[in-house]
Order: sequence, then structure tokens, then C-alpha cells
Amino acid sequence: MKTDVTTPQGIFGMPQHLTVPLYQRPYVWNEDEQWGPLWADIRRIAEHRLGSTGTLATHFLGAVVTQQADAHPVGVQEFLIVDGQQRLTTLQLVLDATAAAFAARDLVAQEGQLQFLTHNSAMFVGADEPGLKLRHTNRDRVAFHEVMQAEPPIDYAVLSQRDSLIVKAHEFFHGRVAKWLDEGPESVPVRADALSVALQNALELVVIQLNASEDSQEIFETLNARGTPLTAADLIKNFVFQRLKLEGEDEERAYRDLWPFEAKFWEAEVSVGRYTTTRSAVFLSQWLVSRVGKEISPRSTFTRFKFFVEHETTLSMVELLRLISEHAKTYQHLTERAADAHADLSRLELHMYRMGVAQVEITKPVVLWLTEPGTGYSKQVVDRVIGMVESWIIRRRLLRLQSSDLGRIAADMISVGRGVAEPELAEAIERFLTSQQYASTYWPGDAELISVLATEHFYRRFSQPMQRLLLQAAEDWYRGYTSPGASKTGIRVSRDKQQVEHLLPRGWRTNWPVDGAADEADRDDHVHRLGNLTLLTGSLNASVSNGAWLGDEGKRAALRRHDVFLMNRAVVDRSDEGWDESLIDERTAELTKAFLDTWPVPDGHQGKVIDRSSRLSKATASYAHLIEAGLLDVGAVLVCTDDRWPDARCEVLAGGQVLYEGKRYSSPAAAARVVREGKSGNAWYFWRVENGPWLNTLREQLLNGEGAGSAADSAPRMAE
Repeated sequence: MKTDVTTPQGIFGMPQHLTVPLYQRPYVWNEDEQWGPLWADIRRIAEHRLGSTGTLATHFLGAVVTQQADAHPVGVQEFLIVDGQQRLTTLQLVLDATAAAFAARDLVAQEGQLQFLTHNSAMFVGADEPGLKLRHTNRDRVAFHEVMQAEPPIDYAVLSQRDSLIVKAHEFFHGRVAKWLDEGPESVPVRADALSVALQNALELVVIQLNASEDSQEIFETLNARGTPLTAADLIKNFVFQRLKLEGEDEERAYRDLWPFEAKFWEAEVSVGRYTTTRSAVFLSQWLVSRVGKEISPRSTFTRFKFFVEHETTLSMVELLRLISEHAKTYQHLTERAADAHADLSRLELHMYRMGVAQVEITKPVVLWLTEPGTGYSKQVVDRVIGMVESWIIRRRLLRLQSSDLGRIAADMISVGRGVAEPELAEAIERFLTSQQYASTYWPGDAELISVLATEHFYRRFSQPMQRLLLQAAEDWYRGYTSPGASKTGIRVSRDKQQVEHLLPRGWRTNWPVDGAADEADRDDHVHRLGNLTLLTGSLNASVSNGAWLGDEGKRAALRRHDVFLMNRAVVDRSDEGWDESLIDERTAELTKAFLDTWPVPDGHQGKVIDRSSRLSKATASYAHLIEAGLLDVGAVLVCTDDRWPDARCEVLAGGQVLYEGKRYSSPAAAARVVREGKSGNAWYFWRVENGPWLNTLREQLLNGEGAGSAADSAPRMAE
């Protein structure tokens, strides 16, 4: 490795090819954040030169990393840009745009000085090669070649790539340079000399140059760890194509045919909680969860992906990339279909729509697992599993329960379901979800929802998009899509942004008076309840909305005119004598039933939360306690949950001891340390009962006060 502080004259001064590898992210710099500040610094340096020719101010641009490519028998030396392609590309655009401005003013000498830094001379250029010293190989190639080889004066409007950031940057700098050359008191040649010297010798960079055998990936990761704003997708992309190169694959062909993320869909910014990143980075994190069945923080996606490739998969990188590409197409199709308000959605697509509105990302890994190429699960099984998962999420949302632990449970669910044969899969997931009995993770039953929603101020508790989603589901129920035994009427309601309207108006005191403070309080308490809300395709005007219920110009008649929703027809049919609190209560119960039918739980499931009042704690509970409580049998076989040791297994002995490879150990933890070759870890998560639960699940049941027989009834099971 060699490190130098240099200038554009130093880094671009010799015949060479500086190549931006195809796996680098595209050019993303813009006027507000980079071009404008850079031009301000360049102009400051040039003007300082005009005022004092004896000294020269400088400006530090940062660091770049290059690596010497394998030598070719003929031609100029090639260097790969490992890091810093944004600033090197911008420097080339500045130099070339300035040279074009010089050419327009017949400043031949100054133009030639800068052209020397951007173009190799003819003796070093092959017949079919562009003469550029810096070369892009990804999707920016066409735009960069076009604008850098355009003959001055450049008409940017006629360039085929005029909308690209590359061309826009060139045009920006050309415009600023031209204006600056013509606006000062000095002559244009004098100003051009000052600017040329500033560009060649006053902009400083630290250049780290690696030889061909050094590990560029390690340098790349280290720079990112120190603050380079790269997403997980950027890091993974670099890692993937470095591995492809090591495996002797055709990188350019793999990039062209298999890398799916060079599109606006994948570059869109999305939020995951308080963390914002690209959709491609989110997808890769979710894809990884779907493969390993463990919760992964978005910020640790790259390191976990690297570990997966190096230790947990037997697939080659090209095989893995092919799998990711195929899965990404499915993910994009589901996402785009879900965004179509009028499409006839499949159950999976409807789930993606609903989770999008609810801003829930944790079920996406479950979707990816169920649709994994080669899994072969039938539509019926996938729909049933997704229906249970969605019920678990929506019921908890209706009760406004915390969601911080749900990502972990979704990952555990994948771990439980992976490898289970199709006939047993739905039952395994059902057992898993019904066994969740902590407040942070349980699946609520019907009785609790009926009780809470009966008096919940629904309008104040949920966002408008969430209210609309729930009422749309209720309208589908009226149309027979989820009501057991009902015949379907028409099609599902469109997922347009319909208006959520109060039947009893919020301003009820104007035309809906009642006698006495108690009745007024009761009316205020009912106005925001679920049964008083409905969907409309357009807003009622204020006079109708707050007007009387009955009469030709009343609110009931206006609802009849909006009769595109069956839920409104039901309101009209039952309110010919008025609309009051008793009818709101009846309708609340009816809409609650719609929710329970739309998002059902298994027969007999009550969704109980166990009181944690045990004398034991996680710190004091032992493996012997599991045996004493009848949750773990002597003679039971424990198998390893870590994919690195798939064949590790031990037998439970009395007192919580285990037998591993013919030797007796004091506990499963002691045996786990042997398996891990002395490394420590949490044995409660390292072992599970063969075809049964993790030891940690049994510990939770112990702390919840469960005894003999409960493990067999509630624990998730694996297929034989």
C-alpha cells in the first residue's frame, strides 16, 4: 500500500485508465450538497491567485482508494477506483467543463492543459476505446462518455443523456466557469490562467494506492465504518462482485443479467422505524432474515450477509446472486401490485398492501420465506400462513399493543417453519403463534377485542390511513369476502383514499340536541366510536354533514345517494327512525365481528397472557427446573439450532446433565461450549428439543408457571 497527498495534476497527469468498477453505486452528487460548495471553493482559490500570484491557497477534497489492476501486455496501466469515484468523477467533469469554456473563448493553451488531465493522447488509445482517463463501466458509462467527448460549444439540450446527473453536473460547472471568466475586471486570459492553475495544483487529495494482491474489500469496509455514507446494499454489492471475481465469474455479465437493484424502484428511500435507507438495503436485510430465521438490525445487514456467505451457505456467489435476483423480482411484483388501488389482489398482494398502510415491515421476511424459489408451498398453505400472521399483527394493532418484540418473533417463526413439510406447516405456525403468551408478543382473542372496541374512541386512536384500511376490510366483509358462509357480492372495495365520515357529526350540538348533562356526555363518548364511522367516495358538504338525519335533504338521504358501499346501505336500512347511541353500539358490534371474521384466530384460542409472578427468574432458572416441572424429559434429545453445527445433538440426563458424544456434561451449556470449541454463548438458544421447542421457550413456560403437559400442547414442532 502506498499513500500520497497529491493534486489533480498528480493523480491524472500520466497516461492511464482509472476505472469505476461496474459494482460501484451510480453517480449521486448534486448541486446543493456537492457541486455548489465545490465550485465556491474553486472560485475562492482562483480569486486568491488573482490577488496574490506569489502564493497559492489550497483546498482538501478528501481521500480516494485505487488498486492496480492486473497488468496487460500492451496499453496503459489500469487502476480500479475502490473508493472515491464520486469526487474523482466530479473532478473530471469540472476539468472538462472548464476546458470547454476555454475552447469557446479560443484559449487554446489553457484548454490543452486541462484536456491533458482528462484524455489520454492518441498514441495510448486503442482503435475501439474512448480516450478518457477515467472510465465508467456501470449505467453511468453512456452519459459520461457522451458529455466528456462532446465537441465545444456543447448544446446540452440535444444530448441523449441530458437528464442524467453526470450531464447536469458538467452543465452546472460549465455555466459557472463561463460566467466567472467574463465577470471580472481582469482580462479573460488572466482569469483563465488563475483558474487553470487552481484546478491543476490547488485541490489536494489523499490517494491510497493498493497493489493488485491487497484486499480492497477490507479497505472499502474500513472507510465505510469511518463515516462514508454507503448503504448496506452498496457494501453488499461491492462484496458480491469481489467474490464473483475471485470465483472466476464474468462480472459484467453477472451485473447485466443478475444484479437487480439498478432501478428507481430499488433506489427509493424507505423508512424502517426511525431509520431511512434505500429499498434495496431493506430488501437485502429482510431476505437475509428469511434465510437464517434470526432478527437482524438494518445497520448490521452487511456484516451478517458476509457471515452468511462465508459460513452458512454452500451456494457459490453466482448461484446466490441468481437466487436473490429471482426473489427480488417476486418482491417487486408484489409491492407494485399492492400499490395498484384497483387491481384484483391475491391474498399475498393484499397482505403487502395492508402492511404497507400499517407501516409494518416485519412480515416481509415471512413473505420472502414462503415465496422462496424452490420451496414449493401451495397457494392454499401460503395464504393460510399469511392470514394467521396478518391476524396476529392486526389484532395487536387494534388493541394498540407494543410492537418492539414482534420482529424477533417473526424471525423465530421462520426458524420454526423452515424445513417443515407442507402438510404440517400451517399447523406448526398456528401452534407457534398461539403459544405466545407474553404481553409483548401474544395473539389476542375475540373476547378482548370485543370488549375494547365496544367503547374505544376509534377515530382518535388510529391514523386516517389505518381507519380507512380497517373500514375497507369491513366493506369487503359486507360483500362476502370474509364472512363465513356468505356469498360474494361484486368485487373487493377499491383501495382508493375514501373519506372517513362521522354518521353522528362531531358538531352534533347544532342539530342533534339531547337533554341533560349525562346524555350529552354519553353522546360525546359515542361520536368517535367505530360504529359511528363510515366510508364515502367523497366528502359530504358541511351543511349536510352537520345537518339533521332524516328528511329529503338530511344526512340519511345523502348517504343513500353515496350508495356504493354496502356498509352504508346497512346504515340506511336500519335508521329510518333516526341515528342514535344504541344504533352506534349495534354497528360497533357488527363491525367488530367483521374484523374478527377478517382476521380470525383458531377455534378455542383465547389469547391469554400469563401473569409473571414466579419465584424464578431468567437468572435463577436452571435446566434441572425444567425437568422438575415436567417440561423437559430425561432421555429427550437436544439438537443444535446453529446452522454451523447441524449434526450436534445430546441426550438429557437426570439433574439437567447431558450426554454428548459419549461424554457426560454438567449442563447443556457445558456441552455447547465443547461444540463451539471453547467459545461462550447462550445455551438456552443454542439447543432445542428434537421436533420441539427451544430450551428458551421451555424456560419462558417455566417462568409463566406452566407444568407437565403444557410443552406438548403449545410448543411449535418440526417435521419428522
